[in-house]
Amino acid sequence: MDNQTISYFKSKAKTIEERFAEGKALRDKFPRKKQGEYKPDPNRADPITILEEQGKTRLTELVPIRYARMLTSPFAFLRGSAAIMAADLAAGPKPTGINVQLCGDMHLANFGVFASAERNMIFGINDFDETLPGPWEWDIKRLVASIVAAGVFLGANKDLCKESVFAGVASYKKHLRDYSYMGHMELAYSTMTEKELLKKLPPVVQKGLKKITDKARERTNFQVLSKLTDIIDNKYRLRDDAPFIVHETHTKSGRPIDEALGLFLESYMLSLSDNRKELLKHYRIIDVARKVVGVGSVGTRCWVVFLLGNNSQDPLFLQIKEAQSSVFENFIPKSTYQNHGQRVVAGQRLLQAAPDIFLGWGEQDGIHFYVRQLRDMKGGVEFDPDKVNIENMPEYSKLCAWALALAHAKSGDAAMISGYIGKGDEYDEAMVEFAFAYADQTEKDYQAMQAAAASGRIKVANAES
Repeated sequence: MDNQTISYFKSKAKTIEERFAEGKALRDKFPRKKQGEYKPDPNRADPITILEEQGKTRLTELVPIRYARMLTSPFAFLRGSAAIMAADLAAGPKPTGINVQLCGDMHLANFGVFASAERNMIFGINDFDETLPGPWEWDIKRLVASIVAAGVFLGANKDLCKESVFAGVASYKKHLRDYSYMGHMELAYSTMTEKELLKKLPPVVQKGLKKITDKARERTNFQVLSKLTDIIDNKYRLRDDAPFIVHETHTKSGRPIDEALGLFLESYMLSLSDNRKELLKHYRIIDVARKVVGVGSVGTRCWVVFLLGNNSQDPLFLQIKEAQSSVFENFIPKSTYQNHGQRVVAGQRLLQAAPDIFLGWGEQDGIHFYVRQLRDMKGGVEFDPDKVNIENMPEYSKLCAWALALAHAKSGDAAMISGYIGKGDEYDEAMVEFAFAYADQTEKDYQAMQAAAASGRIKVANAES
C-alpha cells in the first residue's frame, strides 16, 4: 500500500455534528427561500429547438413517436423534457456546492418495485439514463415539479397538489436526517423492502402497494415468453409489432445484425463478473429485435435479445439500450467514464440498492449501450386518471421522496444537506413555490410543442393503438 493510500485511510473524517453545522452555515450564502424562485432566463433557449437537437442523435423514423408520447399531457411532456429542465435548473439559483449522484431524470414515474437477487421486492428509483454527479437540489426540484404536473393530469386540485409537495419534502427531510446518523455500512445495505413499507404505510396505501408487488411478481421472463413471442415453424420468435418491435437485418451503419450483436456481446461480457459470465454462458440466443421504449428515451437505439437455457421453460430476455451523454453534461463536469453505458451502470449501482444481476455495458461501432433484463419482477404505478386513487397522492409522494433521500444519502453527505434544509418549514415552502412555478412553465412549453405540431414544424406520429 503506497503512502498516498495510507494517508487516505488515516484522514480524519468530520463528525456528524460538524457536517450539520457546515450545511447550516451555507444558508447565509444560499438562502433557502431563494431555492423557490423560478424565473425564465431572458435568453432561455426555445424548448422545441432543444428537443430537435436531441432528435439529431436519434433514429429519425422514431422521433415522431417520441413527440406523440410527449404530447399526451403536460406531465408526459415533463417526463420527456429532462434536457429542457436541465438548462432551466442550471440557469437558476447557484447550487450550494453539496454534490450527490444525481438521478438526473427525477419524476414520479421513475420509481417502482423490482426484485433483488434474493427475490425480495424493493421500492426505489428505476431510471438512470441521465445520472451524473451534481447538485442535490436539482433532483428534488424536478421531483416536486413532477408532483404538481402529475397531480393536475390525474385530476388533483391545487390544495391536494400543494399537500403532496409538502408531504414529499417533509419525507425527504425526515429520512435524510435519519440516514445522517446511520453507520456507513448500515446505510450501504439499506433498502426499502416491501416488508418494511407494509409496516409503515397507512392501510389504504398498503393495499395499493400489495397490488403492485403482486403484479410485479408475475412479470417474469416466463411471462414475457407468452407476451412477446410466437411459435413459427416450431421455433420461438419475437413477435413483430411495427414500429414498436421490429426485426431488422442490418444496423443503421450497415453491419449485419448477427455480426453487430456478436461484437457487442464480446464487449458487454467484459463488464460482467465471472459468476455472471458463467450463468449467461448457459443460454443461447434465439432471436433479436429492435424495441421502442419509454417517453424521453424514444429514438435511442434499443434491442431485445431473446435467449433460452435448458428448454423452453428457461427463457431470458435482455434489453440492450443506448446510453447517450447526460443532459446535465452541458452544465456541470462531464462524466469521468468514457462509455456512457458504464456511466449509467455505475450510477445505478450507487443509487439502487439491488441492481439487476445482468447489469452491464458495452460498445458497438462507437455507440454506447447498457444491458439489463427486460422484465424481471418489475412494476409501478399506472399514471392513468381512471385507475389511480388521487387521494393517495400525498402518501405516494412521501414514498418517492424517501427513495430519493436514500439515494442521496448513499452518494452524498446527508448530514450537510440536512443541516442546510433544517427542521422548519422555510425550505418546504420554497419547494412548493418552485413546484407550481415550474409546472406552469411546463404547461407553456407543452403548448409550444402543440403549436409546433400544428404548424408542421415537428412531425408527430399517429396515436398509438
